Amino acid sequence: MNLGVDLNADLGEGAGHDAELFELVSSASIATGFHAGDADTMHAAVLGAKAYGVAIGAHPSFFDRENFGRKELKISPEEVCKGIVYQLGIFQAIATAAGMQPHHVKPHGALYNMAVRDEKLADAIARAIRSVDSRLILFAPDNTELARAGEAQGLQIAREVFADRNYLSDGWLVPRTRTDALLTDPVEAAKRVLRMLREGKVRSVEGDEVHVRAETICVHGDTPGAVEFARELRSQLVSQGVRISAPQSSL
Repeated sequence: MNLGVDLNADLGEGAGHDAELFELVSSASIATGFHAGDADTMHAAVLGAKAYGVAIGAHPSFFDRENFGRKELKISPEEVCKGIVYQLGIFQAIATAAGMQPHHVKPHGALYNMAVRDEKLADAIARAIRSVDSRLILFAPDNTELARAGEAQGLQIAREVFADRNYLSDGWLVPRTRTDALLTDPVEAAKRVLRMLREGKVRSVEGDEVHVRAETICVHGDTPGAVEFARELRSQLVSQGVRISAPQSSL
């Protein structure tokens, strides 16, 4: 079986090891200032990606730096749409000035989690992306409101799975408030990712089989040991003949 997948990381968030991760990933989702980062960090991350041939995308969030964008907020879809347009505009300008073309968009944290389930929020995100650049690929889990909204707006979707997070039987991630939220063993993670690629399945923490579609694999850049985790994960995948490359635009 000829397998290929994107390996992405959320970067520009101040974790302190972006340079090491740029050597390992094929795409980077860069914080756009609402949960972390600023013009300087965006510029530095874009240049880092450029140096290593890594595709870049915007990683927009709720405006919530205090909680790193990981707290669910009550906010209208129109406010979300305007906030995404604002963040994408800033990111596009910084990327263009550095001689780079933005490649994708991946909502961050609570915004991502809520849009997976909330049709109106998902539609707001998709509309915002289309209004700025309809060629941008939307990273979203398969069979979710976010993926469906992107498709309805004519966007290309890269179906995302998570290498460093455990899954629930309903197909979503174990909440970070639980002690079993993270998967820290990269060898075990590689076995799980290979099964996602080959069989389209992952075993939940409750022991049930969950159907997934893996086109891009996320490693969180702020997770402790992220560099070592990503390095071993990539090594394990490559040793099994998996090609690591960013999703190619079909639009």
